[in-house]
Amino acid sequence: MFPSLLPNFIRADLAFAYGDGAWLYTVDGRRFLDFGAGIATSSLGHGHKHLTQTIADQAGKAMHVSNLYRVPQAEQLAQRLVDASFADSVFFCNSGAEANEGMIKMIRKAMTPHGRYRIICFDGAFHGRTLGTLAAGSNAAYRKGFGPVPEGFDHVPLNNMNAVRDAIGPETAGIIVEPIQGDGGVRVAERRFLQDLRVVCDEFGILLGLDEVQTGMGRTGRLFAYEWAGITPDVMALAKGIGGGFPLGAVLATEAVGKHLTPGTHGTTFGGNPLACAAGNAVLDVVLAPGFLEDVRRKAGFLRAGLEEIVRVNPIVFSEVRGDGLLLGLACVVPQAQVLAACEAEGLLALPASENVLRLAPPLTATDNDIEMALTKLGRIRVG
Repeated sequence: MFPSLLPNFIRADLAFAYGDGAWLYTVDGRRFLDFGAGIATSSLGHGHKHLTQTIADQAGKAMHVSNLYRVPQAEQLAQRLVDASFADSVFFCNSGAEANEGMIKMIRKAMTPHGRYRIICFDGAFHGRTLGTLAAGSNAAYRKGFGPVPEGFDHVPLNNMNAVRDAIGPETAGIIVEPIQGDGGVRVAERRFLQDLRVVCDEFGILLGLDEVQTGMGRTGRLFAYEWAGITPDVMALAKGIGGGFPLGAVLATEAVGKHLTPGTHGTTFGGNPLACAAGNAVLDVVLAPGFLEDVRRKAGFLRAGLEEIVRVNPIVFSEVRGDGLLLGLACVVPQAQVLAACEAEGLLALPASENVLRLAPPLTATDNDIEMALTKLGRIRVG
């Protein structure tokens, strides 16, 4: 019999009843240390009191009113994001794919009057599963069976400026890049490379778009990963951690880009509703609190040092540490599936990534004890 829940996911045989901090508890009483955080989404962990109370309070007032009217919670969140970033304005949506789709549309809308519509993207990129974001991504397996994807995307190797310059033509409108390719193997765009992308965009009069769906909202120890390179984009996509687990996405843009989205050019029914934006404001309350991001950086260094030691003592399982902040990866020598199974047996939840990499994206609120426990569990893995 065909299942009532569409079988388009390969699901582990785990069902969780509740969570507390970095821990999840199953319906049959087991507990797991969650170092996947809902694919880098549960930024404040599980059951965070300020976030959950804010959601409960707002749910009792008004969950949804639509964008036919003003939404004070959205206005507040947009202003806070503008104040903390390069942007002049914000468009809210519901997910990372929607945010990236909106970013693509903004780039094209701003540049098509100049005869430019093509966008340079990178090998290993993942930007979502709509037809537009599939075209921007590079994984052919994700596109298989869906017919032709939208035209206008050119892919080049990451961290290769010669390839970028060679790909720029008279129809090029912009460049979209992830500061860290999460799905693509936890591959980091080098800071010098990001700086050079900003230079080349300015040189050719094209737009720089950043996909910070996974790296934004404190994941790398700064509010946005672009800050590490000392640059600013023209437009940026956010989602995942921005709502702490509640569905929320955003496109941040300069006035020069955002002014092209006039009434009727783009929209959303649920995006930016009172409940989602209340959650987003609660997350910002925590992430922007004095000392929080500094502590994320400290914990990231602690976790990375422990992972480097695991690679050193267990080279038959792991070969290198990748990533930055609290988005880290362990390149596996043995098949990744075996390592994920071993993690589950140890009571540790991790994530897969391309290039046979185990991805770790713990809550930003994970404690030192949580990190020590995760390192202990990873250190016990012996497979192959």
